Amino acid sequence: MDEVTFKSDTVLSDVHLYTPNQRHLMVRLNSMGQPVFLSQFKLLWNQDSQIDSGTEGGDYRDVPTEGNSAGTGSPQSPPGSGCSSEGVSLQTGADTTGQEGAGVQLDEDGDLDVLRRPRAASDPDPAWPPRDKVHPMILTQEEDDVLGDEAQESSTHSVIKIEHTMATPLEDVGKQVWRGALFLADYILFQWDLFQGRTVLELGAGTGLASIVAATVAQTVYCTDVGADLLAMCQRNIALNSHLIAPGGSVVKVRELDWLKDDLCIDPAVPFSWSEEDISDLYDHTTILLAAEVFYDEDLTDALFRTLARLAHRLKNACVAILSVEKRLNFTLSHLDVTCEAYDHFHASLHQLEKLRDGQLRFSVEPVEASFPQRLVYERIQQLLCWSLWKCLFGRDISESSNQQDVLLGN
Repeated sequence: MDEVTFKSDTVLSDVHLYTPNQRHLMVRLNSMGQPVFLSQFKLLWNQDSQIDSGTEGGDYRDVPTEGNSAGTGSPQSPPGSGCSSEGVSLQTGADTTGQEGAGVQLDEDGDLDVLRRPRAASDPDPAWPPRDKVHPMILTQEEDDVLGDEAQESSTHSVIKIEHTMATPLEDVGKQVWRGALFLADYILFQWDLFQGRTVLELGAGTGLASIVAATVAQTVYCTDVGADLLAMCQRNIALNSHLIAPGGSVVKVRELDWLKDDLCIDPAVPFSWSEEDISDLYDHTTILLAAEVFYDEDLTDALFRTLARLAHRLKNACVAILSVEKRLNFTLSHLDVTCEAYDHFHASLHQLEKLRDGQLRFSVEPVEASFPQRLVYERIQQLLCWSLWKCLFGRDISESSNQQDVLLGN
């Protein structure tokens, strides 16, 4: 396969920009005839790991963080590795800019000013790894399994393997890996205590990356989306990463959950349908909901928030939804300006839900500070944002984050 041809309605994943010097093995064609690639995402468990994370115009920084400073109960070694946590610290690339500074940068004429990274050739002595190769190197099945050789060189507990596509129509973007999923995975690894032994539901899981990371610490994870081909990809990715999931005894269940339908599919003839036991467990034990990079379409955003409200009524326990989104800036002819309409609609919907009063049920919305450590190799940009949406308990004031987390943990 010498080159990839894109149509005018093709949405191109930039997964190859996260690890620009790695090669992505094309492993098969899916049922839609789309090439499926296998990529590795390295977990940074020790200080010997290198990270390439730029947040301000190519400013690359390695920020070592001592193990105890990463947050309450943060893991000090790979899950299931059997390694002692004593004396071990994590190499992290934290973005300390927080939520501020995510605005649009304009030049003197009012045009969008895009800060570009210098190529390696422009600096005879660069301080970071070369980034002059920013396109995927596509391998064929006949070539040596380079990915397999690389995986053997590192610990099996340091690599997440994900099958994904790189170019799809808009309706199939869930088959691609997006930066917001990696951002959400970082948050999960940071909030170890919050996820420990919990039942987690991911909405719009896509390739299942965030669900796989959640399964390294949670007890049960429901990885949900729509489309038999996409859900089959999720199932395959879970199998590829059993080395991360199995040691903790976690269970990952891939299920269909359509935001446009009020009820879960229980027809056993439908692939990835729900059993009565699944539904009972979901409503009785779920305390954490996840969603990453699913807010690109206004109708789907509205459907997701309706689904969140519906689930909040049916879940028996206090719960929190963690929502990860990339604030994408686009020049639109309708505004003749740079806007981020998808994010603006998401933000408005978020606060509309916060104002909702349905009996004693109410929601509390808070931004998540983006300074938590980075443990996956990708470019953490300022436009990556995270929000927490808390379902408040009846008759209890848990307006502060610490109080909300205590309630969720049963304190």
